[in-house]
Amino acid sequence: MPFTTLIASAELRGLTDPLILDCGFDLADTAAGERAYAAGHVPGAFYLHLDRDLCGPMTGPDGAFRGRHPLPEREDFAALMRRLGLRAGRQVVAYDRQGGPYAAHAWWMLRWLGHREVAVLDGGWDGELSTEVPAPTASDWQPGAPLVGQMDAAALLGKLGKVRLIDARAAERFRGDVEPLDKAAGHIPGASNRFFKDNLGSDGRFKPAAQLRAEFQALLAPHAADAVVHHCGSGVTACHNLLAMAHAGLGDGLLYAGSWSEWSADPARPIATG
Repeated sequence: MPFTTLIASAELRGLTDPLILDCGFDLADTAAGERAYAAGHVPGAFYLHLDRDLCGPMTGPDGAFRGRHPLPEREDFAALMRRLGLRAGRQVVAYDRQGGPYAAHAWWMLRWLGHREVAVLDGGWDGELSTEVPAPTASDWQPGAPLVGQMDAAALLGKLGKVRLIDARAAERFRGDVEPLDKAAGHIPGASNRFFKDNLGSDGRFKPAAQLRAEFQALLAPHAADAVVHHCGSGVTACHNLLAMAHAGLGDGLLYAGSWSEWSADPARPIATG
């Protein structure tokens, strides 16, 4: 059976020919992930840089700001996956050293391409590291229908009060006490806060599925999972909540990829604080 949410180190060691993606990143030092990869990574892993490989231009064709980490063109990301050797049915494993937010973003993006066999390495790698950069073997793989859904800013504006919004940022940013990155402080009106790190236990691993399910059900009620829109600062850590919900058996919510960075850039959009 393929792994579709989380995978442990022992399970990864038992796989035959997985495609492994190192997604380590640091918003405050955008070269830190590459340095860590060069110093040692899971054997056979390729490095994906958040800004270069997992995002597109911040300004769209119409000149509008799309957020700090907008999605790339779907075909551009598919072409990258082909160059790395993705093929139908091949197990993909993504990881980072920051508790999983960047790996979860890659997980969501692979599902966006229609690839179901993708999981995040839970708790990190506990084996030996390698400094060897693998040589990719390109494939002719083609993406399928997306397995995940999205909502854009215009649609969300029209749905305020009708959908459950979950914001994955830290509580102080959600409340508007501080805003180190974006145009304005606060949150989208009606949103609830679920800091993505609340999905993890004290050991750095995701909480048990039953615990995650209970915590999210309390947050979602009375909405179903598919009526939930996840967002964060720039559409990355929101995927951690999406992964936690999927692992808990609650299905797939929607991602607002532009998130707070896009929303707060337009002064015509409403903002709440507190």
